[in-house]
Amino acid sequence: MNRCMKKIAMAMFGMGVSALVFAGGAQDAKPAGKITVTFAGTEAATTTQSRMMQAVADALNADGRFDAKVLVAGALSNDTNALVTQAKMGVPLVVPSDPGRLASQFAISDMNILMAPYILTDPAVLEKLPDTELFKTWSKQLEGQGISLLANMYNGFRNFYTVRPVKNVKDLSGMRIRGFGNDIGNGLAKYLGFANIAISFGEVFPAIQQKTLDGTEVQVSAAAGNAFWDVTKHIAMTKHFMLQTTFVCSTRLLDGMPPDARAFFLKTIREKALEYGRLAEKDEAGLYDQMKKNGVTITEVNIKEFQDAIAPLYTNNDLKFSAGLKENLFKQLGM
Repeated sequence: MNRCMKKIAMAMFGMGVSALVFAGGAQDAKPAGKITVTFAGTEAATTTQSRMMQAVADALNADGRFDAKVLVAGALSNDTNALVTQAKMGVPLVVPSDPGRLASQFAISDMNILMAPYILTDPAVLEKLPDTELFKTWSKQLEGQGISLLANMYNGFRNFYTVRPVKNVKDLSGMRIRGFGNDIGNGLAKYLGFANIAISFGEVFPAIQQKTLDGTEVQVSAAAGNAFWDVTKHIAMTKHFMLQTTFVCSTRLLDGMPPDARAFFLKTIREKALEYGRLAEKDEAGLYDQMKKNGVTITEVNIKEFQDAIAPLYTNNDLKFSAGLKENLFKQLGM
């Protein structure tokens, strides 16, 4: 994107944010009115994450106390961190982020363990996660910085989608792969040997198409939702990240709700997160079939080889985990 286009994009983003701030201000001025909230995400409207947000918005609007809308596919911004920053500033947004992004953005290194490669591998544990002392601690640390942690939702295992086949770790060497621009994303790239290119998700398809990227690591719902079969003909089933969508909003927004409305808001989001997390699990097989029907070859790799390659990430403590963190998490989850 050239400088002129960037200026236009930033101006449009600013206009959208200004409108939302204005809506938030109007809400503060008229406490008897409806509670304004916008769900803003980067994934396509068809993905499980986007459908979950629409289901929550529908339930909130049906309740009568809320005026909820949904903006997906980067309609407000393709930059998740920028959306979270706007929420932190008090804009009435609910933003789907993830534990790794939040850990880096708010300097809570231990939170990386929720998304660290090959640590959590069973979506069922997410039902117990909000009751753990660790989760409550991370929630308080985020609240101290103006962000409220609402719920975690399973959103699929992330694999490599590439223009050439990946059968072994060495096949990734030298590839330019779009990944998370945070500590866990950089750690994955360091030990698997690829160049991590941290661009916004909306730029991935054209970058692969233009051959400036060799692929991406992503979950199948996002890949299918964006027709990645047109640009990546190979999937390596490494399952290196168990992706969780972490829904956050401004602490100011949450604290400004009447207690009964706040309780309904939280209950609705948490129930829908579990419901749509189960749907994400159920839908994955069909989405992989859809990829295959569109000419994509799926390779079942030796996962232990990839786990062994990642092991130094933990022995070197690149993620700066506190002592005994993994053991404490597993104990609190009943694993």
